[in-house]
Amino acid sequence: MTQSLLMDKYSVYSVDIQKTETTFSNIDEIIAYLQSKIAAHPFATEIAIFDHYTHTKSIEEHVLDEKIKAAKNLVFCFGKMLPDAKMLAVRPRSIGVTDLGDIFEISFLEVPNEALQKVTEEWVKSIKNK
Repeated sequence: MTQSLLMDKYSVYSVDIQKTETTFSNIDEIIAYLQSKIAAHPFATEIAIFDHYTHTKSIEEHVLDEKIKAAKNLVFCFGKMLPDAKMLAVRPRSIGVTDLGDIFEISFLEVPNEALQKVTEEWVKSIKNK
């Protein structure tokens, strides 16, 4: 898993998983697996699945990397505390799952809570299961 700064301001964690390194054959299977992790968590809740690929492709003047075969976001929230109204700016969370042909790229923004950052990292790392 690597941490990078996207657009010089967003702390993004990502991992590339060769399709030979996982039992999952497509992004829908990965999304379903992550949904099970969210459902099993004591206070996380799923909000939506957003098909970013289909949305982007539907825009007449879209830009879409030709390596991307499919791309979805699993939107969810840990949201156990709301100590300040500004916390809404960093919620909900999203895990992006992208099919790049031979590779799945999984990415997410850094979670402001260190313990929940570790939970998210564990979920993502566990996709590499071979």
